[in-house]
Amino acid sequence: MLKSSSILVQLDDVGVRRDGKWLVRHVDFAVRTGEIISIVGPNGSGKSTTLKALTGILKPTEGTVIRKDNFAIGYVPQSLVLDGTMPLSVRRMMGLTARINADIIETTMEQFHIRHLADVQVQSLSGGEFQRLLLARAVLFKPQLLVLDEPAQGVDFSGQMDIYDYVRAYRDQTGASVVIVSHDLHLVMAATDQVICINGHVCCSGTPDSVSNNQQYLDMFGPQAVQALAVYRHTHDHVHLADGKVQHADGTITDNCHPDDGHHHE
Repeated sequence: MLKSSSILVQLDDVGVRRDGKWLVRHVDFAVRTGEIISIVGPNGSGKSTTLKALTGILKPTEGTVIRKDNFAIGYVPQSLVLDGTMPLSVRRMMGLTARINADIIETTMEQFHIRHLADVQVQSLSGGEFQRLLLARAVLFKPQLLVLDEPAQGVDFSGQMDIYDYVRAYRDQTGASVVIVSHDLHLVMAATDQVICINGHVCCSGTPDSVSNNQQYLDMFGPQAVQALAVYRHTHDHVHLADGKVQHADGTITDNCHPDDGHHHE
């Protein structure tokens, strides 16, 4: 039974064992409505395994995962390998797996700044363009929970910040919950409500500030950890508009949060 009506997913003492080895064990946390959770930890620490247990892709060996009834999950996997010989445009990929109104597809592509790529073959996209495509697909049905496994891998720093701004804007506009997995500490956002640090088990959890001062966290990641978490501790001086554009404090409107990258000001 869920401990609160605000909880979408609850993990109680979850463990996953494969080939005689515990991949992760004694995992306890809950995802609440409108909350952004960042799961961090070194490579091989069990982050993706925890995510798969949370979404139901993996069945826990021990413990329980309780999900609220009748809510949709949007999922961006850690890796997606496409057949390079299969002709597949961005627009066609947006409409794969389920029937959806063409206008919704066009609007969502515009929101994620990939509409101009609609007829481009997916295999020719850059890393950032491909990740924006995966995000756009994940939100097509307006999920109440958005689950992202290493969403910024293979993307340059500016593109990474764009992706995380899109995620935060989606939460702000819809009230959805977001769970993000990353091994890159500098990608933990200021908007994160809860950081969960995993290394085979939950080492520590809490706000970014409280986790950055936890001794287990410092022992695991070293002195650079505090500085890494600080990257996203800043006050945003802009507002995300309904069409996906950004209005800055001086009233100008640009395509994203970084007006110095050559985008047109209106």
